[in-house]
Amino acid sequence: MYKIDCAMCHGENGNGKGDLVADMGLKMQDWHDPATLQGKSDRDIYMLIRDGKGKMPSEGDRAKPDEIWNLVILVRGFSKK
Repeated sequence: MYKIDCAMCHGENGNGKGDLVADMGLKMQDWHDPATLQGKSDRDIYMLIRDGKGKMPSEGDRAKPDEIWNLVILVRGFSKK
């Protein structure tokens, strides 16, 4: 799911250097830096993925809750590598 829906902007490895960043005029964060998600709870990240924000579309009904939680775990994991 990440590779299909997220990597185009957030980068294959969460570095914020996806293929669409320049074309869409986006400024993406590098999730490898632990400070990037500091102060954000897992619920905050879940809600962001589910509901979207700005130019980021929501997963809404396209993803089941368990799939969104798996994305939260993946995003958190980028800063531990």
